[in-house]
Amino acid sequence: VRAEEADVLIGISDLNLQKEIKKRVCNWNAIWWYGDRKKHTFSSRKGFAGMGNLLKVLTREIENYPHFFLDFENAQPTDCEREVWNQVNAVLQESESILSGLQAYKGAGQEIRDGIQNPNDMLLQERAWNSVCPLVIRLKKFYAFSLKLEEALQSLLESLTCPPYTPTQHLEREQALAKQFAEILHFTLRFDELKMRIPAIQNDFSYYRRTISRNRLNNMNLDIENEVNNEMANRMSLFYAEATPMLKTLSTATTNFVTENKTLPLENTTDCLSTMASVCKVMLETPEYTSRFNSEDTLLFCMRVMVGVIILYDHVHPNGAFNKSSKIDMKGCIKVLKDQPADNVEGLLNALKFTTKHLNDESTPKNIRTMLQ
Repeated sequence: VRAEEADVLIGISDLNLQKEIKKRVCNWNAIWWYGDRKKHTFSSRKGFAGMGNLLKVLTREIENYPHFFLDFENAQPTDCEREVWNQVNAVLQESESILSGLQAYKGAGQEIRDGIQNPNDMLLQERAWNSVCPLVIRLKKFYAFSLKLEEALQSLLESLTCPPYTPTQHLEREQALAKQFAEILHFTLRFDELKMRIPAIQNDFSYYRRTISRNRLNNMNLDIENEVNNEMANRMSLFYAEATPMLKTLSTATTNFVTENKTLPLENTTDCLSTMASVCKVMLETPEYTSRFNSEDTLLFCMRVMVGVIILYDHVHPNGAFNKSSKIDMKGCIKVLKDQPADNVEGLLNALKFTTKHLNDESTPKNIRTMLQ
């Protein structure tokens, strides 16, 4: 295991072992350590291949649950990552404006109610229609962004799962792409949390569709149909009918990626997701890691990413994330969430309860279901 000399101690609970490693690593460039019939190499060289921020934690369960520290704040693309990184970055640059637009969404509820209650008052009908049309254009923008996000996610999955490297090796080599993958999940959960608090979205869009259908029967052509025609309206309606539309988009995109890449072993994708879950879990439960964060927001970022990859894993893996054979330590992940302030994690715990696929399977241990009640 190669790491910076101070960082190699993180995650080791045996104090005697800590002292021994510290003494040897600080005094030698490379040493051999024997224990548990295993042989490990440590190096105190700084900045090994640019991976000083991605560190393997030494535990006996390392083979089953790879543990890393990934610098979500500062990872930069290498030349090999640049092409995909640029493509994904162009999409991610829109994400904050999408969230701002959703957060500012007020709806046209009052105007619609006035129009419905006074069907013969053309002034109120016109006011309701003029209030809804700009909102529908905004909703189309959100939906169009989901399609861009889907394409970006599939590009990242292709890069992070392709042979000859294992998903773990990919994450070691391509930290900037792993960071972008995390940023997509972070955006997705933020978007869906906001959307669930805005019932006006579906009310506004339902009114729009009813009005369009009525006007079509009356042979009235409206300019907005050039922007949101019937086919587009149908697709948008399916999107906004989901409680968590962006997460549904990513789940479908991940499933499609696996289905369409038949020569790629399923494990390449599921191992990528389970490794990311372990990355976030260890970062959240290890004070030495959390102390490195420059911003308190990074804690919530890690929590959202962990929940996001768990949900994707649960949708893609035949047995799901909650099964005893799962490579994700679900008990540990849930405990990490519950150790945080309730206001920060209520939405994330609800996401695990209501947007996963296998939680209620008979194979899910009872203690896991109890933890999420």
